[in-house]
Formats: sequence, structure tokens, C-alpha cells
Amino acid sequence: MPTISTALVLEALPVDSLRKRLDGKLVEPGGAAYAEARQSYNAMIEKWPALIVYCTSANDVAEAVNFAREHDLEVAIRSGGHSGSGLCLVHEGLVIDLSPMNSIHVDPERKRARVQGGCTWAEVDEATYPFGLAAVNGVVSSTGVGGLTLGGGHGYLTRKYGLTIDNLVAADVVLANGNHVHANAEQHSDLFWALRGGGGNFGVVTAFEFQLQPIDTVVGGPFFWPIDLLEETLRWYRDWLPAMPDDVYASYLTAEVPSSNLFPEEIHGEKVCGLYWCYVGEPDAFDKYIQQARNVAPPIYESVGPMPYLKLQRMLDWLYPPGDQWYWKGSFVKTLSDEAIRKHRRFGHVPTPQSAMHLYPIDGAAHRVQSDETAWYHRDATWSMAIMGVDPDPTNRARITRWARNYWHALAPHSAEGAYINFMMEEGQERIRATYGDNYERLQQVKATYDPDNFFHVNQNIEPAG
Repeated sequence: MPTISTALVLEALPVDSLRKRLDGKLVEPGGAAYAEARQSYNAMIEKWPALIVYCTSANDVAEAVNFAREHDLEVAIRSGGHSGSGLCLVHEGLVIDLSPMNSIHVDPERKRARVQGGCTWAEVDEATYPFGLAAVNGVVSSTGVGGLTLGGGHGYLTRKYGLTIDNLVAADVVLANGNHVHANAEQHSDLFWALRGGGGNFGVVTAFEFQLQPIDTVVGGPFFWPIDLLEETLRWYRDWLPAMPDDVYASYLTAEVPSSNLFPEEIHGEKVCGLYWCYVGEPDAFDKYIQQARNVAPPIYESVGPMPYLKLQRMLDWLYPPGDQWYWKGSFVKTLSDEAIRKHRRFGHVPTPQSAMHLYPIDGAAHRVQSDETAWYHRDATWSMAIMGVDPDPTNRARITRWARNYWHALAPHSAEGAYINFMMEEGQERIRATYGDNYERLQQVKATYDPDNFFHVNQNIEPAG
């Protein structure tokens, strides 16, 4: 139930005046609509907003921002709602929910897509695929476009085409003062620079324009070895992948084979390490690359083959539905020492069937952008590591949290400073500063220009200069 303090906050607000200013729906505490609206993708997060505004336009967003500013309410911004740290919700404040804003316009001639801020990547993939085009996005298609993009964005196409932000052309933004601006390389270029990796610190992005890439059929899927082969296979992978052409993408993972009819029954529950492939070159040329992996050690399972990119993008969605308990930690990794690999072996037995460790490649094309060209600073990292403790059972909360924290602490001496902000819980200013490195002070200056009062602070917060 909503807390007494939430009710007191609500009583002091002229809610009807806001409702009259909106085209979208306003949800207050009480009833089934509120119970559903306040749910977090991460069930470990429990927050009771005073108001949730389902915006249908940039004008709705501006009205919500103005109302929150006038009445001193904290604001959280929700796009797809996948925030592991729960920063898409706010206790006793106002949530700006963009999910009704889900229109997409594809220009196949220019290879561009204009995408509203409430879209999921599944919707973007559906719109672009018929034209043989794709946006660079993540690996779970139910993720929101807004959060992934503003955090930087990496996924199956990163080695070939860079980060999501490297393919961002422009953005429409509602600022803390309620004004609307269009940011690109020529207009509000400082804001455009900051949006590319700086998170939701600078405003509410109501629309993105992306450069699309020619993608149709890819070769992808999972490839598992027994967990006992982790040291041998990870040492090989460490040296092999960075030397591969950009067409070759393979993340490294530790996991447990789910008890699903998608996998042979005899390997259900097996602890494994392995690769998740996405090859974007000519399909006939792929065999030599997967054979190199087989030569290291015979896999216990592989299901890798040609498929529509759309299918690969959806392949993990079923494994991570909303409503599970989540605790994750991230790090950037430049190289994998033998000692680091031994630490991975120590923690490789995941504690629950949905828990996993992934090393996502962020080299290739992503390395050909300088560290000061966008807010994303760690352009010299080879992998973005995610340690994910996941389980539907709340009684396992402590177990998955302890595993993820201990694993991360063991690897911290072997990792670069900072992490992909979308893989961070609420970890404090030191971690945020480390994530942005030498770009942090410039980000503070941009913050001071566009949000000097730190109105947008329910995020991985960049404090304004001055």
C-alpha cells in the first residue's frame, strides 16, 4: 500500500490542474491501474510514486516537468523500464512515463529512423527490418530505446558499427525549464555531445534520430562448453576475438542451461561457459570462425546458424521477463590476465538458473571513435562486463546479491575504472566520475548550462559545475 507520506504529498498537490493540462493519462495511488503502473522490471525495487504521467506528446512531457518543478517534486523518467537500479521510478515524486510515445518513421532512402522516446527496441526492429536495415541496439529487445541509448548502447552490431550513440544523429529534448530543443552536431552541439552516454541528466528525450545500417540475415546463437573448460576457453577467447574482423561478434558467458524445451533435456541445469554469436558477414564465410572455437574444445551444445537479425534480437527476451529479482554489477575490461581468468573460474558456477556473467565486446568500430568525441569515455576498453544475479524468488535476493558483489570485487583489481552506466546499481559519485573519466568536468559544464539546479537527478547523476 502507498505510504502515509505519499498520501500527504498527494493531498498538497493541485492534481486536477495537471490533469486538465494533459492529453495523456494521469495515474494516482490506489486501484489496479496504479498497482500496475508502479511495478518495476526489477522486483527488488519497491517505490511508491505520488503521480505517474503517461505522456502522449512532447507537450505532455513539458507540462509534467513544469508541474514537478513548480511543486518541488522529484522526477524519474521511464522509457522501457529496464533500469536494474530502479532509477526509472521515484518514491513520492512524479514519474514521466513515455511508453505511449512509440511512433517510428523509417526513411529507407536516407537509412534513417525517427524514433519516439517511449519505443522499445523490439518495435524499432519490427519497423526497420522490412527495409533490410537495423539500428545498433542491445541484446534484449524489450529494453527501452531511451535508457539504452542515453547510456551509450552496445550489442550485437557494436564491433561492426560502433555504439548506439555513434549512430545517433539528433535528439528532441524537453529541458528542466520546460523548453523544447533539437540537438545535433550543429544545434545545441554541447548538449548533443553530452546525451551520447551521459544518461538522463540533461532532459527528457522525446525523439531520437538514428542512422540505420544494412542488416538482414546474420549467423547467430549460443555455443556452450562445460564450465570446467572456462580457463582454457577464456584464455583462447581473450586473444582470439580482438584479432577477428569486425564482422565477427561473440560475447563470452557463464550461465546455467535453462530447463526449457529449447535445449536438450540431458543438459538442463548444466553449468556452462561459452559464446553468443552474431556474424554479419557473408554466411558462407562463417564456418571457419566457429570451427576455430570447436578446435579449442568440443562444445556440449551449439545452435548457431543463419537467421533474421530480428530473431536473434528476441532470442533472450523469454529468459528475462519483467518481475524477477535483479542485482547486477558492471565493469569495463581492457584485457584478461591469467589471474583474472582464474577468478572467473572461481565464480563461474552461477547461483541460480537465470544468473549469468557476460563479456560484451566493445572494440572494433567502437574503438575508432576518440574518447572525447562523445560522453562515453572508455573507448579503449575491449569488453563491457555484466555480472547478473537474477531469480524470480524473493527469498534468493540475498544469495544473488552476495554472489554478484563478491564476483565483482574479485575482478575489480583486474578491471578498468568505471562501468557502462546501464549495468550499475546506485553506487555513488566516485563510480560515476570513474565512468566518465576526463569527460566528467565537461559534462558538469553542460549540466550547469541545461540543468543548473540538478532537477533531473534521479539517475546516475552528474552534478552541475559551480
